[in-house]
Amino acid sequence: MKFTDLPTPVYVIDEDKLKKNLEILRGVEKRSGCKILLAQKAFSCFYFYQLISKYLSGTTASGLYEAKLSFEHFGKENHVFCPAYTDGEFDEIAGICDHIVFNSFSQLKKFARRAKGKSVGLRINPGFSTQGGGIYDPCAPFSRLGVTKAQFDENCLDGVEGFHIHTLCEQGAEDLAATVEKFEKDFGKYFKNLKWLNLGGGHHITKDGYNTALLEKTVDRLSQKYGVQIYLEPGEAVALNAGFLHTRVLEIVKNDMDIALLDCSAECHMPDVLEMPYRPPLVGAGQPDEKKYTYRLSSRTCLAGDVVGDYSFDSPLKEGDVLTFGDMAIYTMVKNNTFNGMPLPTIAVKRGDNYEIIKTFGYADFKGRLS
Repeated sequence: MKFTDLPTPVYVIDEDKLKKNLEILRGVEKRSGCKILLAQKAFSCFYFYQLISKYLSGTTASGLYEAKLSFEHFGKENHVFCPAYTDGEFDEIAGICDHIVFNSFSQLKKFARRAKGKSVGLRINPGFSTQGGGIYDPCAPFSRLGVTKAQFDENCLDGVEGFHIHTLCEQGAEDLAATVEKFEKDFGKYFKNLKWLNLGGGHHITKDGYNTALLEKTVDRLSQKYGVQIYLEPGEAVALNAGFLHTRVLEIVKNDMDIALLDCSAECHMPDVLEMPYRPPLVGAGQPDEKKYTYRLSSRTCLAGDVVGDYSFDSPLKEGDVLTFGDMAIYTMVKNNTFNGMPLPTIAVKRGDNYEIIKTFGYADFKGRLS
């Protein structure tokens, strides 16, 4: 299949770009001795799990369904963290996961005995924010995620084999090193009694300019000093810049500016555009007024604010034009929805110049979510 044969909207995963990221991550593993896990909350396209499992040590899940997906399709280490486990799901989780991380001492006390034979960990909130707040900052004031220094009880660590922190989002090794310094200062005296430390995700390891040497130095120092296995669990870095969303212009309308209605939706197909918010890259486009023709790119949903953003182009847009958004592998397929009855985009893989459709969706997928 050629590009021109693809339907729209369609997510396309470029397998060569995915492999490039995986090679970088495997290199970090080999040089530093850490183990890197795929954070499925960012990328759960299990079609690629067989490929990814050749490079990485396992996965991490946020609950039962992601844990089952890894167990069924990945076949390597299966880690899970959830802020609050339920009685009805926990035994199934314990049956398929290798590492189980608890968010509080009360959860640890409630469920640890049912995790017999598994490596049990505790999530720590180091109280050190490098993000400055926002919905992706686990160390923001009043965060529910992890045990703070004030809540920590050293008398309740029986059976705990590891500590887990997760504080970063699209950040560099410098922020990790600063966080580890604070983590070590407040909790380091307990590290010698542990088997592992999990430094969470949010590491932009595969981004151009990332300080890989500092990451590896930080990992190696912790490992050597305390005799622990270090885990990293990036999601975004695994599929960074490996995915695209191709969408078609349906109509151009005007209301003090030109507005292009697309067959994709920010609300439905790239929710982080509205939630974070952020402006996704668009191939061949510029900032507003940077190029000759500026358009607001919007959707065919009824949500007035369903707007991707304002972009400029060298030539006027017209009905039928195909636009290509970049960085669309992560936090898209895992978060998309069928609001307004919008169809879910097709999923395809790109190998060289050829394309293969690996998943299509229809009315049944919308109806199946309801009753």
